Amino acid sequence: MVLTASTMLPLGTKAPEFDLPDVVSGKRISLKTFGASKPLLVMFICRHCPYVKHIQDELAQIGKDYRDKGVEVVAISANDAASYPDDKPERLREMAQELGFNFPFCYDETQNIAKAYTAACTPDFFLFDGAHRLVYRGQLDESRPGNDVPVSGKDLRAALDAVLSGRNVSADQKPSIGCNIKWKPGNEPTS
Repeated sequence: MVLTASTMLPLGTKAPEFDLPDVVSGKRISLKTFGASKPLLVMFICRHCPYVKHIQDELAQIGKDYRDKGVEVVAISANDAASYPDDKPERLREMAQELGFNFPFCYDETQNIAKAYTAACTPDFFLFDGAHRLVYRGQLDESRPGNDVPVSGKDLRAALDAVLSGRNVSADQKPSIGCNIKWKPGNEPTS
């Protein structure tokens, strides 16, 4: 396991387009699937990563807590499923169903969408405002496997609440930390 920090895509970046299959419904999900004036949370996660496992219940709860408030959510897995079979679409579907995800969980087989978002780790979070401009990228909270800090979602929830109330999201944002995206051989991003 390689500990990796998120790349901290510049704030104000327009949400990159995507068109990916939802592992549960089989439907194609794209940026256009989501309301043009609604905030959008894009989460890069996977099934096998201990950092994602540590917070997966909170991710499901955030989906439930913010859906009725008008936040759109999508999760994306971009890991090389040939090398990490727990991250194959059928295993991701099981994860979504077990956790009761109420948002699409997409599989980025080409890894092009992960590259477009500069996703570096799992989990990696990108929150866009109603104009789909990046307002938050960083950690869920301070909790990590083994550090005895309870999972609260504090940092991401504060950003979500700020966007919903029309306030500026604090620029003091800490990178997410987790397992590196499992790139296919020869497909690693170039700097």
